[in-house]
Amino acid sequence: MAAAGPPPARALSAGSRRAPLALGLAPPRQGARVGASRLRQDNVHCHSRLISTNFNSRPSLCPPCHCAQMALADPVVSYQPDSDKHAGVLAYDLVQGNLVQWNSFMDKSIPDPPTAVLLHGILGSGKNWGSFAKRLAQEFPMWQFLLVDLRCHGESASIKKKGPHTVASTAFDVLKLISQLRLSPRVLVGHSFGGKVALSMVEQAAKPLPRPVRVWVLDSTPGKVRAGLDKEDHPAELIEFLRRMPVQVKSKKEVVDALIKGQFSLDVAQWVATNLRRSSPLGPRSSSSYSWIFDLNGISEMYKSYEDTNLWRIVENVPRGVHISFLKAERSLHRWALEDLQRIHTAEELAADEGGGVEMHMLEDAGHWVHADNPDGLFRILSSTFRIENTIRGARD
Repeated sequence: MAAAGPPPARALSAGSRRAPLALGLAPPRQGARVGASRLRQDNVHCHSRLISTNFNSRPSLCPPCHCAQMALADPVVSYQPDSDKHAGVLAYDLVQGNLVQWNSFMDKSIPDPPTAVLLHGILGSGKNWGSFAKRLAQEFPMWQFLLVDLRCHGESASIKKKGPHTVASTAFDVLKLISQLRLSPRVLVGHSFGGKVALSMVEQAAKPLPRPVRVWVLDSTPGKVRAGLDKEDHPAELIEFLRRMPVQVKSKKEVVDALIKGQFSLDVAQWVATNLRRSSPLGPRSSSSYSWIFDLNGISEMYKSYEDTNLWRIVENVPRGVHISFLKAERSLHRWALEDLQRIHTAEELAADEGGGVEMHMLEDAGHWVHADNPDGLFRILSSTFRIENTIRGARD
């Protein structure tokens, strides 16, 4: 059951970086927070952030992978007022191109702009997509991008949800959110766990999803989840390891050291530690403690559902007007079986005859954390979708 109060306001860093992680897209770098003093109007309550991308960009390097990326500066930030009907669904950010003049409180007769929903993986958050969404918004200034914190993750962890915590219930949360925001997304992009959530959204509801709708499933198959090799980090083992740790710890280093001792990689250990929040911010630093910002019990249930959920039926019987694109990372942590690839290629042929679409893409020089390992390659592949949608809308207009 959703909490009565609205989701907490979000504050993304203006200059964010991509760092590799095992289970979802990489979190942004810690930086200066945008405070309430940046508001242009007085007496406005914070609900969730609207980020306009009318600003300049500069190149930077992303340690530890040192990939070239776009660091974005000086976004114009505005806040939506509270609304009871929007309260307590999920926490989110809305990144808007500089040609978008819209919010969910406008006259209902005004159509919403083309919208894409970006979904993170297990143990991630919507912030993982922050800098990538800003880059998309700069390239496609008529679009807006909804970055969601899924249930039990990020700021949504404080919004209590009834179980079961499954792929299907997670997808229903997102459908409910976009319905209440009066959005009709044209594109859904989901990484790992988020990829199955996107497929489940298409399966569950014709509305509020329009037709056509384009779905991107990033490094995730519709069915069986096959674990990586013995020397690679296993998500289920990581989640259970974290559940056995104390609810509160004295420092982030304590968590990093424990994970390394538990045979997890340094990259994963450092990333996991970013999900700790100081429990006593006003006390002396020496007496401070840290606790997790996510619900590990709920996440454990969600990952089990990710392993068990089979959505081949939506892929092999694609509804008319739906186009599903799979992206396989060249060095994926998940094993893509030959039978998976063959089923996708067979579905591709069937969908073409039924007025839908299925495609398979390969992202070279990338592991499971696709937009950290090869952000430029991922950007080029995803950009084709927004160009196609712009062409379709232009033809209609």
